[in-house]
Amino acid sequence: MQDPLLLVVEDDQNLAKLLGYNLERAGYKYHISETGEDALDQLLKRSFDLILLDIMLPGIDGFEVCRRIRQHQMLKDLPIIMLTAKGEEIDKVLGFELGIDDYVVKPFSPRELNLRIRAILKRDRRQRAGLQEVLSAGGLDVDIARHQITLDGKGVILTLMEFKLLVALLKRKGQAQSREALLSDVWDVDKTINTRTIDTHITRLREKLGDTGKMIKTVRGLGYKFDEPGEID
Repeated sequence: MQDPLLLVVEDDQNLAKLLGYNLERAGYKYHISETGEDALDQLLKRSFDLILLDIMLPGIDGFEVCRRIRQHQMLKDLPIIMLTAKGEEIDKVLGFELGIDDYVVKPFSPRELNLRIRAILKRDRRQRAGLQEVLSAGGLDVDIARHQITLDGKGVILTLMEFKLLVALLKRKGQAQSREALLSDVWDVDKTINTRTIDTHITRLREKLGDTGKMIKTVRGLGYKFDEPGEID
């Protein structure tokens, strides 16, 4: 198997060199971009397996880089780990709202970062291996491979996090899922951000799915579940 290729977006040259050294020791190939603009340019030229993205960058910041990646049809599923000195709750929430896969606050240990990279790449390979799956319920069809959702034959546009949340609910249709479990499944993180983030995404998901959104039921004191008509609450 070819060594994974990572894009490191970091304007601190000393830290970028240190990251590169540790990535190489862990068996990864890498390319360093010192600006968000260069990172976006590189992403269109080469195929990367994961991006390590700093927030504080000259020009466009890491949040904007992430936003553009998630809006690009060919790049929207690229795993992103945000590396930053900012550890405030709001920065984490904003990062996950934009669709990052993990968040590591500086200073961090190379071993911890390597474990997080390995976990995300492993999960990404598992997801790609099962991409042929199509989930259906009550006029709703979710094509995981094409990242497409149709409702009664008409296309539905969801954000990456809304898409992942819907897939998680459909895969366990009829089963109650806690907010913590959904947070772990969809964001693939520990309990470092408020689980009420799930509530916000559920509200938006229900709105976009119209009447079908009513099948997403609230389980009082726990979380949510997806019930088709005729199922017992």
